[in-house]
Amino acid sequence: MSTSLALPESDEQRRAALRRMRFVATGLLAFAALVFVLTHGRDGVWGYVNAASEAAMVGAVADWFAVTALFRHPLGLKVPHTAIIPTRKDQLGKSLEEFVGSNFLTPELVTERIGQAEIPRRLGEWIERPGNAERVVADAAPALCRAVETLDDDEVRHFLDTVLLPRLRREPIGELAGHLLEGIVADGTHHGFVDVCVTEMHVWVSENKEAVSRIVGAKAPWWSPQWLDDAVVDRIHLEIVKWLAEVRDTPNHNMRKAIDAFLARAAHDLQHDERTQEQAENIKERFLDHPSVADSAIALWGSVRRMLTDALLDEQGALRERMVEHLRALGDRLQHDEALRASVERRLESGAASFVTSYGHEITTLISSTVERWDAQDASDRIETFVGRDLQFIRINGTVVGGLVGLFIHAVSQLLP
Repeated sequence: MSTSLALPESDEQRRAALRRMRFVATGLLAFAALVFVLTHGRDGVWGYVNAASEAAMVGAVADWFAVTALFRHPLGLKVPHTAIIPTRKDQLGKSLEEFVGSNFLTPELVTERIGQAEIPRRLGEWIERPGNAERVVADAAPALCRAVETLDDDEVRHFLDTVLLPRLRREPIGELAGHLLEGIVADGTHHGFVDVCVTEMHVWVSENKEAVSRIVGAKAPWWSPQWLDDAVVDRIHLEIVKWLAEVRDTPNHNMRKAIDAFLARAAHDLQHDERTQEQAENIKERFLDHPSVADSAIALWGSVRRMLTDALLDEQGALRERMVEHLRALGDRLQHDEALRASVERRLESGAASFVTSYGHEITTLISSTVERWDAQDASDRIETFVGRDLQFIRINGTVVGGLVGLFIHAVSQLLP
């Protein structure tokens, strides 16, 4: 189905310029015809003028015919190979598609152009300019909020039930957990957690002597006197507080070493001991089978979503400040870290080359498919509007060159015997 092309105001200006140049070219043809009539049959210098004007008319008419034949049938006469653009619009669109695809949209040219553009460095410079990082974060935050809010509870539950939980059931947990735990022990990452636990236990035991007394006193024999039980409980409480303080304040305490050894052994068994791995799988299955797992995950996601949304919408919040800081740091690295800049450039070039290889044909097909939808006469008029003014110079040049050639031929003919 053909579609008409709406012409903007700029095209009206082009049409006016085209009309002016047509008037000039046609006026020059009329001038040559007038000179030919006035000098017809005269000798001497006027003979030369007559020959030049005659040749000028021939050149002007010939070039008028050639230019007009591109867009319409000259004088309405359907001469073969005229009105080329309206009648061969689809073939021209296909040829233009092949030309662009073969000479412009190639992986080699796109890769070379991206490399010359120095996109990572220029992006880094732009980010570091005052206000740009803040503007990027300000524009991105609402979009991120909308993306987060679109994930409702039903979609999250569907993802858990159909993707995440079934995948967790299929994947053996023992070896993965053991490898992770081994890395934690090797890096000493758990020491901070142990510090928090020991500190909190020391505070609780110190502040809850009565609770400790009830727990320990409940184990005392029935026949022991109360004063003896109180003395023993006080002593036990004092030793527990003292021992926890030692564990807390001594980095190389035996208790800490025992915890390290226990975790290291657990990491080894999870990776290499079949019985431990089987126990880990049983724990995983019981955990996944519990009916509250999905509900708890959805509730957790809801809390995270609300906190994340509130943080993103807070223009003065810490999250936005951190995002701006990291963005500026990225901009600085893109300018001064040659390894990072080279890595980003390689990825951009590789991605662009892959995209052009896979989808370049679809992009160039847009040319021919768009041209096919154009109305033939509208397309011809639109093209003439854009290039017709320059084509009128062909008519002008043809008139001038034709006149000069005619003058030269007449002069030569006068010299021949």
